[in-house]
Amino acid sequence: MFDKRAVTSVAIHDLLARRWSGRAYDPDRRVPADQLMALLEAARWAPSCFGDQPWRFIVCDRSTDPASWQTALDCLVAGNQSWARHAPVLMLAIADSLFNANSRPNRWAQYDTGAASMSLCIEATARGMMVHQMGGFDADRARRSFAIPERYVPMAMMTLGYQLPELGIPEDMREREHGQRQRRPLGELFYMGTWSRAVDA
Repeated sequence: MFDKRAVTSVAIHDLLARRWSGRAYDPDRRVPADQLMALLEAARWAPSCFGDQPWRFIVCDRSTDPASWQTALDCLVAGNQSWARHAPVLMLAIADSLFNANSRPNRWAQYDTGAASMSLCIEATARGMMVHQMGGFDADRARRSFAIPERYVPMAMMTLGYQLPELGIPEDMREREHGQRQRRPLGELFYMGTWSRAVDA
């Protein structure tokens, strides 16, 4: 992967700085089963309210189950399909809306599913892969297509794979892939002690 480290206002861990949501996937490079299992294991060990682990992931690997992979691709909006079709693995992140222990509503489920997804992303970065999480998909179609029970909420579709070598990235994708990464300043997002008392970075 070419270097796309975030330019941070203070130093952070290299894994976090290198994680980014690329789109230029190598369609000919599959994700080995042991590498995929390691990413799922990383997600499994994410923190969750009461240790309930409300996340569920449907994994669609084109090399082993092209039909499910195509089903997942068909759930994406057209703009995402245009580049996601090159990713060897598509995943659907899902949150269980009820606690396993007592079937009461779990309002932290979506937060915890995000934590599991981020754990998976960081593990992927450590292993030289990239993940792109997307809200641009038809959740109702995904629910029907994958027979997801009503209590579970489809949250995000994710692409997983290896980045194309820099010289292989198509011309129409280069500007977006090489564009500068940006974030709002710390003082706009984080407060000290009370609302609107911005951190002093």
